[in-house]
Amino acid sequence: MQRRDINAPDAPAPASPYTQAVEVTGATRTLYISGQVGIDADGRIPDDIAAQSRLVWANLAAQLRAAGMTLDNVVKIVTILPNAGDIGASRIGRQEALGDRKPASTLIIGGLANPAWKIEVEAVAVA
Repeated sequence: MQRRDINAPDAPAPASPYTQAVEVTGATRTLYISGQVGIDADGRIPDDIAAQSRLVWANLAAQLRAAGMTLDNVVKIVTILPNAGDIGASRIGRQEALGDRKPASTLIIGGLANPAWKIEVEAVAVA
């Protein structure tokens, strides 16, 4: 699989650590990961957005492992936050998990199915 991050020179630069577009060639598998929320395997939901963010990324990594992939395979994420004031704190788990990886990314401010959830992230990965 070949991956090429694209930030067109005649379009605005990314507003945070992401890539405007990701081109993938030679991929043989695509994994679509449903939205993961900040809940642990025992059903506990932390009150804190940073803790939920870390759990979201741990849950995404678990889905990737189950498919024989890693966070290196992620090419697109969609983050949903009910509260725009949580944008900064939501990036804590993302930065810890992704490091220098910059998949294509979309952020949506909107409601989630459970009012206790402060973040949801879905992803697309290729291998």
